[in-house]
Amino acid sequence: MRFLPIKDIPDVIVIEPRVFEEKRGFFMETWHAGKFASAGLDLDFVQDNHSRSHQGVLRGLHYQIKNTQGKLVRVIEGEVYDVAVDLRRSSPSFGRWVGVLLSADNKRQLWVPKGFAHGFYVTSPVAEFVYKCTDVYAPEHERSIIWNDPTLSIDWPLVQDAPPQLSPKDEAGVAFTEADVFD
Repeated sequence: MRFLPIKDIPDVIVIEPRVFEEKRGFFMETWHAGKFASAGLDLDFVQDNHSRSHQGVLRGLHYQIKNTQGKLVRVIEGEVYDVAVDLRRSSPSFGRWVGVLLSADNKRQLWVPKGFAHGFYVTSPVAEFVYKCTDVYAPEHERSIIWNDPTLSIDWPLVQDAPPQLSPKDEAGVAFTEADVFD
C-alpha cells in the first residue's frame, strides 16, 4: 500500500492498494492494521457502511460534532468525486477543502480524519460507496453544511451542470460560517 498525503491538507490521505491482477480478476488488500499504523494511522474502526446512489446524487457535507468519526472511504462500483472540508479551527487548513476522484477502476481509498466534513457526488451512472468509521453513527450529533456554500466554493464536477439530487437533510444544510466547528 502507498499512503499519499494530499499536499493542500496533508491530514487527508489517499491510499493506493497493491493490486494483483490476472486473467480471473484481481486481489487487493484494503485494510491492514499494521500497515496503516506504520503510516501513522493507528485506527480502531467500529462501523462499516455501504451506500448505492445514482448519477447526480450528492451526499454531504456531513460530520458529527460529538462521536466524531474518521472515515476510510472507497468506491466498489462506479465513480464519485469525494470531498473533505477541514473544520478544525486550530488547523492551518481550516475552512479549506480537497476533492479526489475515487472509482472502482482506480481502487483508491481516502482517509478523512476526525474534524472534517465529508461528502461525495456520483459522476457515473451508479456508484456503490463503502466506508469504515472510527465511531458509531449518532444522528443527534450529525451536522450538515450546504453543498454549494459560497465561502467554501467547492468545484463539484456536476454532470451537464445540472443541480445535484439531495436528501431533505442535505437541502437543509447550513452555511459554513454558521456551522458548528471543532477547536
